Amino acid sequence: MIDLSLRLARRDFTLDVALPLPMQGVTALFGPSGCGKTTLLRALAGLERAAGRVALGDEVWQDDAAGRFVPPHQRSLGYVIQESALFPHLDVAANLAYGRRRAGADGARVDLPALVDLLGIGALMARRPATLSGGERQRVAIARALATGPQLLLMDEPLAALDAPRKAEILPYLERLSRTLALPVVYVTHAIDEVARLADHLLLLDAGRVRAAGPLHALLARPDLAWAGPDEAGVVIDATVAAHDEAYGLSQVRFAGGTLWLGRVAREIGAPVRVRVPARDVSLVVERPARTSILNVLPGVVTDVHAQGQTATVRLVCGQSAADTSAAPLLARVTRRSAEALQLHPGQVLFAQIKSVSLM
Repeated sequence: MIDLSLRLARRDFTLDVALPLPMQGVTALFGPSGCGKTTLLRALAGLERAAGRVALGDEVWQDDAAGRFVPPHQRSLGYVIQESALFPHLDVAANLAYGRRRAGADGARVDLPALVDLLGIGALMARRPATLSGGERQRVAIARALATGPQLLLMDEPLAALDAPRKAEILPYLERLSRTLALPVVYVTHAIDEVARLADHLLLLDAGRVRAAGPLHALLARPDLAWAGPDEAGVVIDATVAAHDEAYGLSQVRFAGGTLWLGRVAREIGAPVRVRVPARDVSLVVERPARTSILNVLPGVVTDVHAQGQTATVRLVCGQSAADTSAAPLLARVTRRSAEALQLHPGQVLFAQIKSVSLM
């Protein structure tokens, strides 16, 4: 585990975080602007001098009680920011070579050709940063950070400066990295779609303090966490591709609890996929509809109803029994009037309707 205990007073908030982070997978730091995500990342890197302790397993980077502080340039970490920060006078190959030299002895464990292939930048090696698209520059920046052979990769909103097409271009490469590299990644973002697609673990920050932390699927399915706005609440379902309907441009995926139709995915039959189901796009009915334009109708059991203001967030598990722990959870966001009209309560069996066009 990454042992983290840091405190730093700011004008608008005090960063006060003390918890372990996993030494594998992608941990997303999520929260509203100004909540302390970047401050925490910089303190973890040693760029901000917070008080406390930072240790990666047995390797201690900071321990104020013991008078130990390893400066940032001596920490085995890679750091990627919004702007690629590549050397403009060097081509891509020379930028990567610089990262490799910075690695020293650690560089020997980096398979640079494999890294270049993984990020799809082989054709860019002779080009300078000014000739690259935003997505290409960020892929090169990630490769340079990894060329140093880090024990930890820190990413501070690496897609925030990209437009939607460039963001869509780079996300598959980030997915591939997270599946391929045995390297912990701490990823700062305020975009829920990035969290849903990339993260394994989630840390929710609010005014410098930890609101909640844990596995992604468990936290997203909690209706009591009011951190998510109307467009952000929802769950992520692990599924496999079951079929394609080429005539209608649809794919069917199978998960623990049923099947879903969604827009055509470019994956072969049997391939694993993540499906994000926004709570705003789940409607609830007490009887199975006989004729409906909505393709996905799933039986479910209500496990929790959390009312806040004029809305209610309903958690249910797919299937006929709440005792089935393998069944996937869903969240539905409805008005309080609808919740009262349907008399929603834990243990109630009903049906969830989900539009195929809303699924990602």
